[in-house]
Amino acid sequence: MTLTRRLGVLLLALALAVVLPAAPASAATRLTGTLPNGATWIADVPAGWNGTLVLFSHGFRPGPENPPADAPDAATAQALLDRGYALAGSSYAHAGWALDTAVADQLGTLAAVEERIGAAREVVALGQSMGGLVSALLAEGGRVDGVLTTCGLVGGGVNLNNYQLDGMHALAELLLPGQDVQLTGFTTPAQAAATVTALTTAVRQAQATPGGRARIALAASLMNMPTWATGPRPPTDFAQQQQAQYTWLSQTLPFVIPSRVSIVSVAGGDSGWNTGVDYARLVHRSAQLPQVAALYRAAGLDLLADLDALTRAADIAPDAGALAWMRRTSTPTGELRVPELTLHTIADQLAPVEYQRDYALRVARAGESALLRQAYVQRVGHCAFTPAEYLAGLFAVQQRIRTGAWSDAARPERLQEVASTIGDAAFARYSPPPFVNAR
Repeated sequence: MTLTRRLGVLLLALALAVVLPAAPASAATRLTGTLPNGATWIADVPAGWNGTLVLFSHGFRPGPENPPADAPDAATAQALLDRGYALAGSSYAHAGWALDTAVADQLGTLAAVEERIGAAREVVALGQSMGGLVSALLAEGGRVDGVLTTCGLVGGGVNLNNYQLDGMHALAELLLPGQDVQLTGFTTPAQAAATVTALTTAVRQAQATPGGRARIALAASLMNMPTWATGPRPPTDFAQQQQAQYTWLSQTLPFVIPSRVSIVSVAGGDSGWNTGVDYARLVHRSAQLPQVAALYRAAGLDLLADLDALTRAADIAPDAGALAWMRRTSTPTGELRVPELTLHTIADQLAPVEYQRDYALRVARAGESALLRQAYVQRVGHCAFTPAEYLAGLFAVQQRIRTGAWSDAARPERLQEVASTIGDAAFARYSPPPFVNAR
C-alpha cells in the first residue's frame, strides 16, 4: 500500500471515529479525587474507552463555588463519551483568576487519572475562555499531545487588563470629565461596584444623544466590543453597529470590572497601565475607525481633540510586581511544543476575536506557526459553540497528532463538512482585525 493510500485510510478511520457514535448514551464511570493543594478533579471514563483522554480546562469563575469540570457543557460531554473519549478536569486550587496553579492542577489531574485508568494513547487539552489561556500554556509544556483552545484569552493577562483599561479610560474621561473614577487597583467588591455604577449610568445617559453615541463607539473600539449583537449576519450600518456596542458594553462592564478584583488579589497588584499610550495611534490602527469617524462627523464632534484629551490624561502606571507576575504566569510565549487549533466566534464580547491575530503573531515570532491553526465560527457570543463544532475541532487536532500534518483538517470547509454530519455548525472563513492594545 502506498504512503498516500495509507494516509487516506487513516484519515477516513479518524473521521469515522469522530462522526459515528461508538455506543449511544454509553455508560461511563465517574472518578473523583483531590490534589495536595486542595484542587478537586473529576473524570468520566466510558465503558468502551477509545484511548484518548480529553483534559478540560474551565473558564473564570468569580466564586466562592468552584467545582471541577471535565467538559464545556453536558451535551458536549455526552457527545464525547458516546464516541469513546474519556474526560477529565480539575477545579483549580481556587476560584477566580487561577493562573498561579491552573496549569499544574491540570497536569496533576492528568497524572492522577492515568494512575487510575492507565496511560492514554493520546491526551488532548481542551480549554474554554480563561481555560483557553490555560490550554495555550499547556501547549508550551509538551506534557499533552495536542490542544484545542476555544474562546481563549490567548492574548494573556497583561493584554486583558490593558484593553479593558483603555475602554474604561475613554468612558471615564469623555462621559464623566472631571470626576474621579477608579479604573485600576480594585481590592474590594465595593470599589468595583462603584465604578460599575458610574460607568454604566454614564453610558446609558450618553446613548440618548448623537455625541454620546459617538463617544461610546470610540470607547467600545478601544475595548474591542463586537459590532454585532443580534440578527443572522453582522450589520454594515454604522448606527446598528453602535447599538450593538452599546448592548455589549452595558452587559460586560458589570462582569469584567468586578472580575478585576480577583486578578489584583492573586497578582498582588494591578498590572494595567496607560502611561505613554498614544490613543490616536491606537484608534487609527483599529478596524472600527471608519465607524467611529463617521459617528463623530455626524455628531459635529472633533475626534482628534477627544483622542488628544485621552492621551494627555493617560497617567496610570502598573504595579511592577503584579506586571512581573502576570508575565510569568498568565502570558503565552507562543513557543508551542505540540499542535494547537484555536476556535473563536467572530463576535465575542469577553474574549476579543482580535486576540487571535495577536496570538498568531506571537507564535510566528517564536517560529512555531506550523503547529498552529485557527478557525472561526460565524456566531454571536462568548464560547457559543455547538457540540458538533467542538468535535470537529477535536478531530482536526487528532489528525495532526497522528499524521504529523494538518492537511486540510483545519480548513473551515473541512471543519464544516465534518461538523455537519454531527449537528449544527457555522464554520466560516474569517480574518480577525488587529489587536491594537498590545503595549
